[in-house]
Amino acid sequence: MDYTQELFDMLKSNADKVRRNIADACLEAGRDSSSVMLIGVSKVFPVEYAEAAFAGGLTDLGENRVQELVPKIEKLDSLGLHPNWHLIGTLQRNKVKYIIGKTFLIHSVNTIELAEEISKRSASAGIVTDILLQGNISGEESKHGFSPDELKGAVEAVNAMDGVRLRGLMTMAPIETKPGEARPVFEKTRLIYEQLKADVKDPSSWDTLSMGMSGDYKEAILEGSTYVRVGTAIFGDRNALKT
Repeated sequence: MDYTQELFDMLKSNADKVRRNIADACLEAGRDSSSVMLIGVSKVFPVEYAEAAFAGGLTDLGENRVQELVPKIEKLDSLGLHPNWHLIGTLQRNKVKYIIGKTFLIHSVNTIELAEEISKRSASAGIVTDILLQGNISGEESKHGFSPDELKGAVEAVNAMDGVRLRGLMTMAPIETKPGEARPVFEKTRLIYEQLKADVKDPSSWDTLSMGMSGDYKEAILEGSTYVRVGTAIFGDRNALKT
């Protein structure tokens, strides 16, 4: 055990608070709380934070960067700890080879070329990798992903690929300046997700909407999110860690 009891208690308390908020949002939406999975995003934080979070009951952990994800997977594996690992940040094609067979879900497939690389590497390894298409639904230039008009073509392209299973969509909303601002982006994403189900190769596997982070996961749940990606509300302020 490489973490302190103090760290374990803090992370468990924070995660439990987020879970209560998830349950409240699900109640408001008329959903079962088990329909939303919490991903704890430990990016920038040392590996002991991920270890303590998993020990405290966070079964799903996410990272933004391959160079952080792989060492954390290896460290926790060496301890006999096996969370569901999610790659949620921008993935470069030349880094795909390092994570094939190690992820539970890749959320951030933002180009056809990236999907092709994942497909090629997965098929070569004899496995199927679960992926989401990242949609830039808000239209912000600073965000990656397919525009709403491009998503149908992206689905059709991925349908023809071996070694990948398309599960749904991921998106990020603009940072809220007041509560509720993100909800229209989540609503639009859900509507597109519902429309695309008729186009996917395996509609029974089209079951995932990855929407919502620390500042807006409640609004995302109200619009049907099945995965919320929460970092700061569980692990704390990353900027404070750097100082």
